[in-house]
Amino acid sequence: MKTSRRGAMGLGIGGAALGVAAPALARPANRTLILSTWDFGAPANAAAFAQWKKSGSLLDAVEAGARVPEADPKNHSVGFAGYPDRDGHVTLDAIIMDDRGNVGAVAALEDFAHPISVARRVMEKTPHTFLVGEGAHQFAEAEGFEKVAMPTAEAEKAWRDWLKTAKYKPIVNIENQRGSALDHDTIGMLFCAPDGQLAGACTTSGMAFKLRGRVGDSPQAGSGLFVEAGVGGATATGVGEEVTRIAGSARVVASMRAGMSPQAACREAVLHILKLRGDAVRDAQVGFLAINHRGEIGAFALQPGFTYAVTDLEGRTQVLASESLKKPAASK
Repeated sequence: MKTSRRGAMGLGIGGAALGVAAPALARPANRTLILSTWDFGAPANAAAFAQWKKSGSLLDAVEAGARVPEADPKNHSVGFAGYPDRDGHVTLDAIIMDDRGNVGAVAALEDFAHPISVARRVMEKTPHTFLVGEGAHQFAEAEGFEKVAMPTAEAEKAWRDWLKTAKYKPIVNIENQRGSALDHDTIGMLFCAPDGQLAGACTTSGMAFKLRGRVGDSPQAGSGLFVEAGVGGATATGVGEEVTRIAGSARVVASMRAGMSPQAACREAVLHILKLRGDAVRDAQVGFLAINHRGEIGAFALQPGFTYAVTDLEGRTQVLASESLKKPAASK
């Protein structure tokens, strides 16, 4: 189901619209267990739920969930089928963490289909939290992860077509327009167990045709993902550079720690980006998801069109439209 005037005026909205601009939206009837970004979060949530019922491990669950889009040959924003950088290399980023301070991440990883699993191995087998580039590759190889050929034929064709003009402009909500050569983004997943324990995962192939070596917010603890015991967790989506500028997910969690609801905390982070960046984010999308340790959730985005998948304690999943700062276009 798919559902200064530099600032608010830069987005074409008036000051009065700085309240919740979107219409009233459906909310899950029961306590939320799993929360993830975009429509393709729904099958990822299903895998996470099944793994949790099997093992009871939150880390097992979020890893299993993240592996679903990583393995999808039609998903060009996550995993082995991601589009290359401008030099033709597919590089993958991922992070996994729990609320006890355990975290592992990789960035600019080539030739391995499941960076989320490599990230977990970094967390469990090394004294480090983050490996990048050639070092991440060597570690994955030493740990016995299977290599895969990248880019895929479809991704390589898209890259060669792009080379004809070599122009790049992010398109808002491209994550839900599957198959475009400008796909860029991530899946972020948050899991809050009935007892309030938390874990999260985030994985991406990054911006299509990005500069070689570019790493966005996704694998950075505190930017693309953050969880904290007794408080909650948050994940981000959209243009990673804008999230990184404000350590967005850590900011959302800090706001919840200070007493904000998950919804208010997500909205505050979006407003801060707009205040900081003004017209520079006129055409950009940035969105945040959050869940507190009681299973209450929030979602807010700069632009309309951000969707997210919500799974309750019974394993039932809904895909919902996030509230946004800018009003959705009127239907014809």
